[in-house]
Amino acid sequence: MKATLDHVGIAVQDLDAALAFYRDALGLEVEASEEVVSQRVRAHFVPVGASSLELLEATATDSAIAKYIDKRGPGLHHITLRVDDIAAALAQLKAHGARLVDEQPRPGAEGAMVAFIHPSSAHGVLVELKQPAPHDRPRTDAVRRFALGNLELIALCDGFLRLDGGAMFGVVPKALWQKAAPPDDRNRITLAMRPLLVRGVRTMIIDAGLGDKDDAGFRDMYGVDRARNLDHTLAEAGLTVEDVDIVLATHLHFDHAGGFTLRDRSGRLRPRFPRAQYIVRRGEWEDATHPHARNRASYSGDDYLPLADAGVLQLVDEDATIMPGVHVRRTGGHTMHHQIVWIESGGRTAVFAADLMPTTAHARDAWIMGYDLYPMDTLAAKQAFVADAIARDALVFFEHDPAVIAGRLLEQDGKRRVVAAEMHH
Repeated sequence: MKATLDHVGIAVQDLDAALAFYRDALGLEVEASEEVVSQRVRAHFVPVGASSLELLEATATDSAIAKYIDKRGPGLHHITLRVDDIAAALAQLKAHGARLVDEQPRPGAEGAMVAFIHPSSAHGVLVELKQPAPHDRPRTDAVRRFALGNLELIALCDGFLRLDGGAMFGVVPKALWQKAAPPDDRNRITLAMRPLLVRGVRTMIIDAGLGDKDDAGFRDMYGVDRARNLDHTLAEAGLTVEDVDIVLATHLHFDHAGGFTLRDRSGRLRPRFPRAQYIVRRGEWEDATHPHARNRASYSGDDYLPLADAGVLQLVDEDATIMPGVHVRRTGGHTMHHQIVWIESGGRTAVFAADLMPTTAHARDAWIMGYDLYPMDTLAAKQAFVADAIARDALVFFEHDPAVIAGRLLEQDGKRRVVAAEMHH
């Protein structure tokens, strides 16, 4: 049985006071509440990194939470471990003589199946097992390393944001896309921001996430969660911003280029990576510096104009090799000059798909973002890309998928799917 920490349950007597602390004092985002009728409790999830806090509010005086508070007062109620097969986990526990509160799984919050282990078997702790609903994939902000010939690829993370689900899936009906990406009460879905570090003869970072220049209104609108961000994951990879030689942009939208610059203590904007040259496609630069009504909300000059002022900007006109083993290819579609990054070494291939295929759900041809300015170009580029990636057995990096960092595309009997890659720390 493989188990990971899903959340910690906290019984609260005064929800407003609890929210004043976790949301207002700590600045954490509280998701929409969910009432679990069978348990007569209302659950409020508070994401903290890869796990959550669950604030539990009794909805009836005879509920388990109400009785717990009457007996012990508010506080830590249980920990929840996520398992892939809850029935197998319960069978294993029974075989080891563990005392169970629930002999069989039962419905819990978020459509999951849950079961509790009695505290007497867990050294005084009430432990809940949770098997998520099929669409409820754990999001990950972990650093992952991949070997590719003579290159090392390191997936980093600049946190998560939320964008409108309808905009993310275009003409695909909500009844279909919500199974792959469940929305919140504002119809937003969770997306990761994952730059990719390529270490070879030089050290390159592809895209750099959102950064931290935005105000509270922006962060609320887009549900920004950067509790763990690029600074943390870069350090976890054993590097600093000064180790980066090249910053490569797939395009200049705020969730890809926001981390290119920072505002220093004097309020001046400057390049985030002080020793790096920043490489941008010339057509993308022209579009970003001359926005129109359709794309203006996606660009922020603070993310890239300081690069030109600092003399660290290099514009490229065509598909080109940026450093040994790293080649850019224009796809268009999302923006006119959007590009993806092919990486080759030792006879093996990887590709950073950027917003051509932002999540695994977008692997299907027709699942194209409403944000794309030229959707038919996206369709043609995606079809060519999929054929190429399958033929070359390429490892595909998904910049925005909240759970799957990288995987391989497979097609069988007319159906396309992604097989998540084995990852090495």
